[in-house]
Amino acid sequence: MTARSDYAHMARALELAGRGLYTTDPNPRVGCVLVNDGRVVGEGWHEVAGGPHAERVALASAGSSAGGSTAFVTLEPCSHRGRTAPCTPGLIDAGVERVVCAMVDPNPRVAGRGVRALREAGIQVETGILEGPAAELNVGYVLRMQRGRPLVRSKLAISLDGRTALAGGESEWITGDDARADVHRWRARSSAVLTGVGTILADDPSLNARLPGAAVTQPVRVIVDSLLRTPRDARTLCLPGEVIVFTTRPARDASDALSAAGVRVQSVAGSDHCDLPEVMARLGGLEINEVWVEAGPALNGALLNAGLIDELIIYMAPHLLGAGARGMFEIAPLENLDQRWRMVFRDVRRVGADLRIIVRPSTVAGP
Repeated sequence: MTARSDYAHMARALELAGRGLYTTDPNPRVGCVLVNDGRVVGEGWHEVAGGPHAERVALASAGSSAGGSTAFVTLEPCSHRGRTAPCTPGLIDAGVERVVCAMVDPNPRVAGRGVRALREAGIQVETGILEGPAAELNVGYVLRMQRGRPLVRSKLAISLDGRTALAGGESEWITGDDARADVHRWRARSSAVLTGVGTILADDPSLNARLPGAAVTQPVRVIVDSLLRTPRDARTLCLPGEVIVFTTRPARDASDALSAAGVRVQSVAGSDHCDLPEVMARLGGLEINEVWVEAGPALNGALLNAGLIDELIIYMAPHLLGAGARGMFEIAPLENLDQRWRMVFRDVRRVGADLRIIVRPSTVAGP
């Protein structure tokens, strides 16, 4: 096979992996293509946690044609038994002669063991083809495995002059229908949607992902509420799915009332405010890969100060709200430009009448 064909087959495997964008959580999104004598004989992707992995699906698709083939996999094949059978023995038993992995799995339970087992079985293994796109597809999973916490994306809808709401709090709607539909696609790929109790009290949001006609594993809804002020009849508490409230002062009556509404109440360190690094570490322990934040300037400022925002998704509308309107972050004033927060543009594009700007802090000082 030529290098060009290797890249083409891996690109197809990545395309297949992307089909699990909304459904594989907490597992990584993985695709697999089996090629024999230059012909694709099997394809598969991991569709849902607990279901067969991409390699197993591709092997079943290929049948006896898998013998002597090359497997293009976007992530190192697993070598341990979880909810499903490991993929490495399946590739060996099927007689696959060559395995091309985009990247080694950062999961300590795998982390090179699959590659080693394949090589010990006499299979040629190569890694690193399209590693960047493969890692980006599972960027939250990779971060959780490496640092014990999820990737945090904060969404902000702003005016052209960087304002998120009028002084009185009115913000519906700064951006248009297309931007709001795009937000639901980001919610759908996230493991959790997080907000603060101030947003719950002011806006009573649903926080679920609404994509008509699409299969979606609903994200966990997370509320940071140090004093347990979340009303039991809050809209998000009345919807199907899991809700977690993090608090510092679990007053018995309020905690019992929320628990009776099906909420998981968790206490973390802090006094008037929850310890945000601990919140993220707890979410990492719950296998949360990607957190989507929709919150006000106070919580966004606290997350930024804690070094916990990995990416900002900013929807900018062509409006001006004026100097008296609310800003994006509550952070301390800067004394000089050397103290400014430095960001790196990742993507800028039109979404309907608005702009979507994706930036990442140039340095993230999280744990």
